Amino acid sequence: MQVSYMKSVTFNKTSLAMGYNFLLSSKSNLIKTMHRQVHHCCKVLVVGGGTGGCTMAAKLSRKFKGTSDGVIVVEPSEVHYYQPLFTLVGGGIGSYNYSKKPMKKVLPKNAKWIKDSVIGFDPENNQITTSNGDTVQYDTLIVALGLQINWDQLPGLKEGLQSEKSQVCSIYGSETVPHVFNKIKRTKDGTAIFTFPNTPVKCPGAPLKITYLAEDYFVKTNVRKNIDVVYHTSLPVIFGVKKYADALWKICNDRNIDVKTRLNLVKIDVDKQEATFENLDCPGETCTMKYSLLHVCPPMGPPDVLKKHPELTDKTGFLSVDPGTLKHTKYCNIFGIGDCCNTPNSKTMAAVAAQAKVLYKNIIDDLEGKPMVMNYTGYSSCPLVTGRGKCIMAEFDYKLQPMETFPVDQSKELYFMFLLKKYFFPFIYWNLMLKGWWNGPEFFRKFTSFMKSK
Repeated sequence: MQVSYMKSVTFNKTSLAMGYNFLLSSKSNLIKTMHRQVHHCCKVLVVGGGTGGCTMAAKLSRKFKGTSDGVIVVEPSEVHYYQPLFTLVGGGIGSYNYSKKPMKKVLPKNAKWIKDSVIGFDPENNQITTSNGDTVQYDTLIVALGLQINWDQLPGLKEGLQSEKSQVCSIYGSETVPHVFNKIKRTKDGTAIFTFPNTPVKCPGAPLKITYLAEDYFVKTNVRKNIDVVYHTSLPVIFGVKKYADALWKICNDRNIDVKTRLNLVKIDVDKQEATFENLDCPGETCTMKYSLLHVCPPMGPPDVLKKHPELTDKTGFLSVDPGTLKHTKYCNIFGIGDCCNTPNSKTMAAVAAQAKVLYKNIIDDLEGKPMVMNYTGYSSCPLVTGRGKCIMAEFDYKLQPMETFPVDQSKELYFMFLLKKYFFPFIYWNLMLKGWWNGPEFFRKFTSFMKSK
């Protein structure tokens, strides 16, 4: 009787434990189910918290200030980076800490932040779905997803970047850029190779800028005579705008930087320190080079989530928008800004600033039932740092014609332009642009043009 009683007690305790665990599991599943049913509504939904997303959220949140369903921003990252500073960080003349801020500090307080990533678009029903299962209903959608860096597409790249002993580096990643200058400093001889891929890239001038900065450092530390500096680009030219390209070619010739066009990096052997390139003009032809330093501009492309929705994109996966109005070519309440769009401009911060002014005016006019009259001309700017204290300020439009702001020849290496790049532009970015107050130098350009005509 006693043994039987003890068995009965044991069974009851086990049953209670199983029942308790079942209830906990059921509660957890219920919570997850309830979470998946969260639904948000807003007048304007901004997908992406990069330069374009933050800028447009700031502009529009002021317009809808005081409304409970004004602007929502969907962005998974906790940190916002000022990526144009990465070149200077990699060259040892910029502060990495100044290139980043918490996302919550740069997003407007009047906008609601959903810290999540979008996994699906439903343009027919004016809503998106996030990875947590939330849905967001919108009146107007702004897609600002930027470019996706495809580190995995290049064999050997991730292995090389993850190894501290490796001499492979890249200024294009927030986690990789802090290590670039150390690897430049470790280079005492051999061949330093810098690459430009056969894909669209953000800030196309950056691979050349880090080439110049590294070469300048080699000169200043008296090791340049032991190092061959090589720039391999998949493009047929060193830069797209002839006026600036001519100046950049001359600098390379004067400083004995070996430039090869139409060569695309396809493989890295980290153990052997070898880089393999394909000749884009001769399919199937490759060449392999030894390196003592290899700076890689990685392959890039449109975000995967966009490519999954061909109704929103062109054949290459970029958001299909009118190049002037930035309005989607199919859906009248969808707009795009920045690097994820198929506009044929250079993908830079300056381009986003010019686009933001156009996009804001067009969205407001559209919401008020007015015709959209503003057009983006393709303006972009690329401060081409050629060394410590030297910079060529390239400014141009869709037609790759110069659109210069200052009353000087901007194809010259100028100290003033370097000061703008290092100090003025970061200040403008953090204090004006992300708060929706900076629309680029158009006003100054008009003023200097007026002065020139006098």
